[in-house]
Amino acid sequence: MTANREQAIRDNLFLHFTDHTGRTGADTPVIVRGEGAYLYDSTGKRYLDGLAGLFAVQVGHGREELAEAAYRQTKELAYFPLWGYAHPTAIDLAARLAEAAPGDLNRVFFTVSGGESVETAFKLIRQYYKATGKPNKHKAISRSMAYHGTSMGALSITGIPGAKADFEPLVPSTIRVPNTNFFRATEHADDYEAYGRWAADRIEEAILFEGADTVAAVFLEPVQNTGGCFVPPPGYFQRVREICDQYDVMLVSDEVICAFGRLGYDFGATKFGYQPDIITCAKGLTSGYAPLGAVLVSDKIMEPFRNGHTFMHGSTYGGHPVSCAVAMANLDLMEKEDLNGHVLRTEPAFRSTLEKLGDLPIVGDVRGDGFFFAVELVKDRATKERFTDAESHHVLKGIVSEKLFEAGLHCRADDRAEPVIQLAPPLICDQPQFDEMEQAIRYALTAAMRAI
Repeated sequence: MTANREQAIRDNLFLHFTDHTGRTGADTPVIVRGEGAYLYDSTGKRYLDGLAGLFAVQVGHGREELAEAAYRQTKELAYFPLWGYAHPTAIDLAARLAEAAPGDLNRVFFTVSGGESVETAFKLIRQYYKATGKPNKHKAISRSMAYHGTSMGALSITGIPGAKADFEPLVPSTIRVPNTNFFRATEHADDYEAYGRWAADRIEEAILFEGADTVAAVFLEPVQNTGGCFVPPPGYFQRVREICDQYDVMLVSDEVICAFGRLGYDFGATKFGYQPDIITCAKGLTSGYAPLGAVLVSDKIMEPFRNGHTFMHGSTYGGHPVSCAVAMANLDLMEKEDLNGHVLRTEPAFRSTLEKLGDLPIVGDVRGDGFFFAVELVKDRATKERFTDAESHHVLKGIVSEKLFEAGLHCRADDRAEPVIQLAPPLICDQPQFDEMEQAIRYALTAAMRAI
């Protein structure tokens, strides 16, 4: 990296979710190239991309098919908005997503990102209830520690207190219910299915407490990200669907991470057998090669907007022609290489490889689904004793992150809830990459155990 770039990092570049205290520029890795499941920095060091960039790069890095699709579209139509007009790539992609989606999610509203998709869904639901004569239904329920985005509405739905404090007051009337972290269960701790029923019933309890005539939506990820890959117990989503139907509440499946093969299916709702009213998605739709998100909407929700009501929402780049062309090429590539099938076939090997880490006393739990796993760290495995906040920060940020970087593994060491290492590699990975991840994590955790 040149001295000019070091200075520009220090003086000009405002990094996302990053503490800039004491940064010199020279201490910031600069990723310059990607190939398959691997990344290379400006010094030539190679890293296994154990997080698919940021849960996005399903088909791996450096796929020329996607660059060529972007080039072809740029030559034909580089840009035009979807404000009262249409263009072929948006039309074709909307039809393709509607075909793949469960049930009657037949209408597709394009956005630029996952957070914008959640924001769009929240606004759409509020307007839907006003348009159908139920203006008091405006509240949203989400789970403890769940992340749904950073814009003011999506951040209000987000269940991570530390992410919200500096921006309050936020949009009012968002409510939190328990997540499905069975490893930390205090209710029905010996019965996974009963625990799931208990967790789902807390949603009904919240609806009744708030008043069913005021609650509009429940936002849930198929597998919750923050806290470390909380998988829904059997029957959980079926019970949630019953509750939403009983009280006329919209079920939003936030699949910004979980869609497009991350769990081995086009959509997580299909994986777990439930029918949402709305799906929000982004990331893997283009494998991160171009910014694009989408909101898939049921015929029921679309009805008032086909009969006199205009959804007063949109964005300059939602449904960008080049991004839609990249998405079509990405989905073609996923189908051609059967990446959903590959995830389902190799998930047991990925899981069993990570479970080898269970011989380390600092590892409390290994959990997840598809190509989306977390390793939760504990102070004492026998008692599941947690680290203090200071200890967790020291272990994850002061030791584990540094050692993972040293070992050449890009993944996430996250302590926003429980301290976890999260893994979501490109869907092209196989046993050699699973072994690399296990060995790098073992190296980092062994160093952490020596230091605490």
